[in-house]
Amino acid sequence: MADALKDMFNREFYKQLAAELHKADKHFHPDKFVKDVTANLQHLSLNERLRNTSVVLKNHLPGDYKRSVEILSATIPNINKGYTTLVFPDFVGLYGHDDFHTSMEALKYFTQFGSSEFAIREYLKRDFSKTIKVMQKWAGDKNYHVRRLASEGSRPRLPWSFKLDAVIKNPDLTLPILDKLRADEEPYVKKSVANHLNDISKDNTDWMLKVLNSWDKANAHTLWIIKHASRTLIKKGNKETLMLFDFEQNAKAEVLNLKLNKQKLRLGDSLQFEFDIRSQKPKPQKLVIDYAIHYYKKTGVLLPKVFKLKEFTLPANASSHLVKKHRFEDFTTRKHYPGKHAIEILINGKIAAHKEFELVE
Repeated sequence: MADALKDMFNREFYKQLAAELHKADKHFHPDKFVKDVTANLQHLSLNERLRNTSVVLKNHLPGDYKRSVEILSATIPNINKGYTTLVFPDFVGLYGHDDFHTSMEALKYFTQFGSSEFAIREYLKRDFSKTIKVMQKWAGDKNYHVRRLASEGSRPRLPWSFKLDAVIKNPDLTLPILDKLRADEEPYVKKSVANHLNDISKDNTDWMLKVLNSWDKANAHTLWIIKHASRTLIKKGNKETLMLFDFEQNAKAEVLNLKLNKQKLRLGDSLQFEFDIRSQKPKPQKLVIDYAIHYYKKTGVLLPKVFKLKEFTLPANASSHLVKKHRFEDFTTRKHYPGKHAIEILINGKIAAHKEFELVE
């Protein structure tokens, strides 16, 4: 994934960007910019290419920051939407701290073409109080990209960015944003709000559950957010979270006949597993079935990652047969190493079965 994104910052992209910048500012020199920005390009990683683009832009745009933002604002609608548009807010995140108003308006505009979630954090880091007030207003904006930025940019543990320690210490700081968005109808926004709350659950479980219990589950959009925000706690078998959704707190069921299609896999293979769940209660039980893959890491330890499998009501004294495939392939966030692995089946957060297998070269 990172390599695919990195390859988007290629000579053709820079030629297109330079041509559009020249249309917005006749003093901009396209050929010189392309030459400078592509020097040593092959040696740069994804994030290095992104940052290098911003730095080289600074050398080719006017010295006046506000004029530079005007040129970038005129250019971005003509650039293909995608990861490369992060260059525009990245420039603001680097160079706009002496003109707060212009920078806030620029990030609000640029996020509609990609996302300003990383750049806004540079302002939260320098002046949290001033920046979060702007983001609270964004939470009520008519444009869903801007509303999503209010939530995503203030997440305490945003992936690929630094933590917001102030929010981890005091999640009340972003509650006004979450409250405004708790019944948002836009999936892009709902997912961000849920992820924001899931972040909070890792450090402030009781606070998060108190908020979710105060929200109206009768609203379908709010219910979706509550459910998605609770996923980590559900996987852990947190009793208060199970109560939120009427899952059985003291589940009595067993896993039988856990079978794997292979004992040895290679990268690119899929592990198919199947098993039976048999009730041990004389009444129906609402269950959430997850599975954990214990990945062998470079350090030689096994680290588990939990995945969702199924939620259902198991009738009294009944059985159910489940089958699932899990593919082993490298991602930006997960690299596989050969060695002993393991799989566990979880019923309402509790381990019910365990089996080992091996990933080979």
